[in-house]
Amino acid sequence: MVEFPYCVHKMTSRDGTIIGYRQLGSGPGLILVHGGMMGSQNFMKLGYALADRFTVCIPDRRGRGLSGSHGNYSLEREGEDMSAVARKTGASNIFGLSSGAIITLETALNEPAIRNVILYEPPIPVGGFDPTRWVGQYDDEIAKGKYGAALLTVAAGTNGPTLLTRLRFITAPLLNLAVKAEAKNVKGDDVSLKDLILTMRYDPQAVVQSTALMERAKQLRADVLLLGGEKSPDYLKMALDVLEAALPQATRVNLKGVGHLAADNGGRPKLVARELKRFLLN
Repeated sequence: MVEFPYCVHKMTSRDGTIIGYRQLGSGPGLILVHGGMMGSQNFMKLGYALADRFTVCIPDRRGRGLSGSHGNYSLEREGEDMSAVARKTGASNIFGLSSGAIITLETALNEPAIRNVILYEPPIPVGGFDPTRWVGQYDDEIAKGKYGAALLTVAAGTNGPTLLTRLRFITAPLLNLAVKAEAKNVKGDDVSLKDLILTMRYDPQAVVQSTALMERAKQLRADVLLLGGEKSPDYLKMALDVLEAALPQATRVNLKGVGHLAADNGGRPKLVARELKRFLLN
C-alpha cells in the first residue's frame, strides 16, 4: 500500500469549536468519519487506499487530537462539524463507521453539498434493542481508573463478547497497565488510547439522539451505500434493514469475512476502500 503524505488543516465549526483534519491524495473530496474510541489515526490505512482517486479528509471528531473539546455535546453539533468540513473542502462524498455513520447521516440530511453517502453499520436503536446498555458499567470503571476494564466493557457492549472480554478478570489488569504505558509514548498527531477510551462517554448520546433519523432518512436525496460485515452483531444488521426499507434508492453490500471494524487500520480497510471506489466512481 502506497502511503501518501498528509497535511493538517483546521477550521471553525458553527459553535466556535476548532475541528482539525488530516488531508491526503487528490481528486474529488471524500470525508471519512471515524467511530467511537477512535481518532483520525484509525482511518489512515483506509485513507491511503483511497488517496489515489480522492482528496481524502479525515477529521478528528470534537474532543480528540487536532480538534477542540466536546463542549455542549449533541449529535446536531457533530453534524455541524462535518458540514463545516464539507464546506471548507468542497467535498461532496462522505463515509462514516458506527457512531461516525450516525453523524454522517445527520450531516447528509442537513448539508445540501453532500451527494454520496456511505454508512457502515450505524448503531441506531431499533427493535427494542439498546446499543448503550453498557454505559453504566463503563462509567463506574472510568470513575475507578480501570481503563482496561472500561475498554473491554465498550468492546463487548458494541461488538459482542469475545474470548478476550470473557476472560476480563485476567485481561483487564494487563490492559490497564498497557493503556497507561501507551499514553506516555504517543507521537505526532495521534491520540492516546486512554484519551480515546475517555471519549466514549459522549458517543452513547449520539446513539440515543439518533432514533429520529430513521424517519428523517426518507427525506435524504443523496445516493446511499449501506455497508455491513458478515460477522457483525445482529443489532447492527437490524439497523441496516430498517434503513434499507426507509431508503429505497440505497444500495446495500454485505462484506464477507469481516465484522464491525473492517474500516479500521486493524481490520480490512482495502476491502472497504474497494467498495467505496466501486460506488463512487461508477
